[in-house]
Amino acid sequence: MLYRTIDLFSQLFIFRNALFKVVIVIGASVFAGMAFVALFLVGSNSAALFFFIYLAAYAIFILRYVIKRTIYFSQVVKGSDEIVSGNFDYIIEEKGRDDIARLAYNFNNIKNGFKRSLESQIKSERLKTELITNVSHDLKTPLTSIINYVDLLKDEGLSQEEKYSYIEVLDRKAQRLRVLIEDLFEAAKMSSGAVELNRERVDIVAILRQALGEFDEKINNSSLTFRANIPSEKIYLYLDGKKTWRVFENLINNALKYSQPNTRVYIDLIETEASVKLTIKNIANYEMDFDVEEIFERFKRGDKSRNTEGSGLGLAIAKSIVELQDGKTSIEIDGDLFKVIVEFRK
Repeated sequence: MLYRTIDLFSQLFIFRNALFKVVIVIGASVFAGMAFVALFLVGSNSAALFFFIYLAAYAIFILRYVIKRTIYFSQVVKGSDEIVSGNFDYIIEEKGRDDIARLAYNFNNIKNGFKRSLESQIKSERLKTELITNVSHDLKTPLTSIINYVDLLKDEGLSQEEKYSYIEVLDRKAQRLRVLIEDLFEAAKMSSGAVELNRERVDIVAILRQALGEFDEKINNSSLTFRANIPSEKIYLYLDGKKTWRVFENLINNALKYSQPNTRVYIDLIETEASVKLTIKNIANYEMDFDVEEIFERFKRGDKSRNTEGSGLGLAIAKSIVELQDGKTSIEIDGDLFKVIVEFRK
């Protein structure tokens, strides 16, 4: 009995938040009640008055508190039953600061976490389905054209000029298919993390100027006007030069493909004390009614008609490369203004 008593008091100390209050309330009630009953048995009128005052106070304060918390506990149990049944919109009211209120808070948090996890899983499954559909579409289109033009070339009555024309189309479609397959493999490698980075001290200003130089002909042949705000001095960062060049290439190419004709594209490279930030802004040539986060998914395009030559992998690859180098990529949309922000830490 002594051992059990000691063990009970040790448990009381461990779980004092709930049990301590209960024991204090019951102990105070019992000892006070016994005292007043003893006085009442003495037969004094004042003792009887004190006894009835005690009973009234007990009913008003102690019983009322116990009944209220018991009802609230039943409400928490009912709420937990609703959550277990799958009603994740049910909110358990959090009353007070005791363990019952804490239990309600925990149930609400578990429900919200599970709800977010379920929504994330549903979104992931939907994106996987879209990925398979989009990959099939983008690979099937040039492949079908190649098969059709090969069949046309089998016609012996074709003129030499027609043959050259068909061969040009075949070459273009084959190159398109090659780019798609290469991008697909690169995106798969990026997502798996099976990429070797050759990080060294590189001048990010020179890499950006080189990327712009590669697109100089395309920029001049387009109706777009590029405005580049690039520092004249060198900015050194510890990065993989080739992979970082690929990031800039993808982002500039993205602006060329999806910008509204006869508009400006703004490129800003800004150095701060802690990081270097690249911003590319352009006016989109389509309505941007997509989820900002989903546009980074593989084979996901803002242009839902998929009429452009893009693979839908450019932003996904760029984001993966940046994150592998401890940077971050974000997108901001304001009406038709599309802004990509890439930030590398120093």
